Amino acid sequence: MVRALFPGTFDPIHYGHMDIAERAARLFDEVVIAVYDKPLKNLLFSPEERIELVRQTFQDHNKIRVVGYSGLTVNACHQLNAQVIVRGLRVFSDFEFEFRMALANHRLAPDIEIVSFITHEEHTFLSSTTVREIAALDGDVSSMVPPHVEAALKRRFASLHDSQRPANALRD
Repeated sequence: MVRALFPGTFDPIHYGHMDIAERAARLFDEVVIAVYDKPLKNLLFSPEERIELVRQTFQDHNKIRVVGYSGLTVNACHQLNAQVIVRGLRVFSDFEFEFRMALANHRLAPDIEIVSFITHEEHTFLSSTTVREIAALDGDVSSMVPPHVEAALKRRFASLHDSQRPANALRD
């Protein structure tokens, strides 16, 4: 059995992430979506909220499982007996970052392969940051995220005061 780990912060999960996970599930026996708990960036949702949003997203996919994790991704692979790390590439600038990360992971764990999926064209603009920025300004993200994620974004931003809303570039 070949198990693949698809790591990320998923803050929030969007249709681009879903595309990569579903395509990976066609190739591998199991895909474990691993939600990283403490990245070096500001998050909108807690680790528990992100895990629950991802679980809801894939509740009907029998080949996709969701877990949270801390620490090195390769260590999570070893703990979960995953032989592959799945990553997505949207635009050319992603390649350099992912290439360096793949080399570092391979240095740390030569037994783990890294497989990158090139996103479908309709998702190339999509990132969690873009989704958060549009949602923060009451924009329509229904074509970017599943309905339960859209509802969670609306609830979160409704609960924040204007001074707590994230700064963004889409306002200009």
